[in-house]
Amino acid sequence: MLNRRGLLQTSLAAALAGCSTKPDSSFEPAAPLAPIRARTDRIFDIAVCLRPFRPAGPRVETERLGDTLVVHNYGHGGSGWSLSWGSSARAVRLAMQVSPAEVAVIGCGALGLTSAILAQRAGARVTIYARDQLTETTSARATGEWTPDSRIALAHDAAANFGTVWEEMARTAFKTHRNYLGLPGTPVEWIDQYAVSDDTPRGNTGSSTGSSTGKPAVEFASYARRIRDLTPNWRRVPADATPFKATSVSRGEIMVFNISDYGHTLMNDFFIAGGQFRRAEFRAPSQIAALGKKVVINCTGYGARALWKDETLVPVRGQIARLIPQPEVRYGLVYRHVLTVPRRDGLVVQSFAGGEMQGWDNTNEAPDRAEAEQAVRTLAELFPTSA
Repeated sequence: MLNRRGLLQTSLAAALAGCSTKPDSSFEPAAPLAPIRARTDRIFDIAVCLRPFRPAGPRVETERLGDTLVVHNYGHGGSGWSLSWGSSARAVRLAMQVSPAEVAVIGCGALGLTSAILAQRAGARVTIYARDQLTETTSARATGEWTPDSRIALAHDAAANFGTVWEEMARTAFKTHRNYLGLPGTPVEWIDQYAVSDDTPRGNTGSSTGSSTGKPAVEFASYARRIRDLTPNWRRVPADATPFKATSVSRGEIMVFNISDYGHTLMNDFFIAGGQFRRAEFRAPSQIAALGKKVVINCTGYGARALWKDETLVPVRGQIARLIPQPEVRYGLVYRHVLTVPRRDGLVVQSFAGGEMQGWDNTNEAPDRAEAEQAVRTLAELFPTSA
């Protein structure tokens, strides 16, 4: 099973070792693949988020705060959207053990919203307390791909049973995401994704060892093999059957979250079920205890580092640029450490030139226009005649 991590960490040739060795003779696009208009003047948005990474994996456990039961649900690295329903299901089970009539959720990102909706479905009245609604949170700045083990834990720091826990969360999340397929606005959909190489020698583009970042090398845990049955295998396809200027092409299929539409759908579901939103910002646990709620689910992401003094949290900076949407482009790309995702709210372009260590322990949230333009120019190499 190939995923974004494998394709970005290694050369295409090495990554394809796990694929069919012969081109897929049955390959016929349903329609000719439209070229991407990869021009820097079509960038209309650049956004940065800080992924909340915990070496041991996400924190989903309880803590007593006076008379309040706090259920923590944070620290998902690059897998927040992907694991949201599965992780939140575990958190809500812990919350409902004391049979609360009312639950407070702190945070309105992917984990906060899914926790709130699942608590409603379990029978509780729910109020979300957060500084911002989803569109202004870091969750809104994600790429939107199904990547359930992207920077989820360190290989040597995760608990011995974490792989089993992760698999349960991933399978639960995958099953729930399926319920949003085919809905108005296309909140969730499947797309083809292509991994492309033109075999042109280049200089060092970095790697997951951190050599290009100056950071110590780390080894991220990988669990994709546990859920190989959920997605189709990658296959080689004839390069001349695609619009890419390339010598080697493979194709897979991946689930994508159109975050604008998905976010609106989740917010509407929450409010229609009677949910309440209160604008609030907490600087100390005592302020949460002062809410007087029997149960609180803490979904503050990287904010938990300051709020709960969780010094294990490491920020991982990520930046996406969005090109003006092209409705005719319904496929994703991985090429020279550049990822492209054809979301309905814009073609997302993200650079991983520094490998998986890129952005490690970097709290800079200022957009980098030069990084975005370089990623788009790299993408443009595949479409030399595109205007």
